[in-house]
Amino acid sequence: MLTPGNGGTAAHRKYVFRTMAFMIPYAIVCLTAITGLFDGIIGKPTGWILAVVVSLPIMGQIWSTLDLMRESDEFVRAVTARQFIIASGLAMAGATLWGFGETFAGAPHIPAWMVYPLFWGAFGCVAPFVKSSNG
Repeated sequence: MLTPGNGGTAAHRKYVFRTMAFMIPYAIVCLTAITGLFDGIIGKPTGWILAVVVSLPIMGQIWSTLDLMRESDEFVRAVTARQFIIASGLAMAGATLWGFGETFAGAPHIPAWMVYPLFWGAFGCVAPFVKSSNG
């Protein structure tokens, strides 16, 4: 549905372009961090610069998804919004469950940024089941 070459709507083409424009720099920064290039600033106040840099593409991707909803027709907007809401609820519920597991059951710590991939995982999992804009 959202592949670059499918010739979809203008909104979908912009979404795919923006997704690549945000996620390619995100992947580059993450891969660079894995190599240890930023080890010298981890845990220091300048580490906040890296935190902001790696977070900006995530914010851009969320904006891009919301803009896709705004620019799409009513049906696509409603279905995508429903998926977004359900996935958000599942991600928050999963993060809350795990957080209480850490607090009360000694579960291993998972970084808070994992909520974002959890959200997109949930978004993908609910997509086959959200086929209409009706409840």
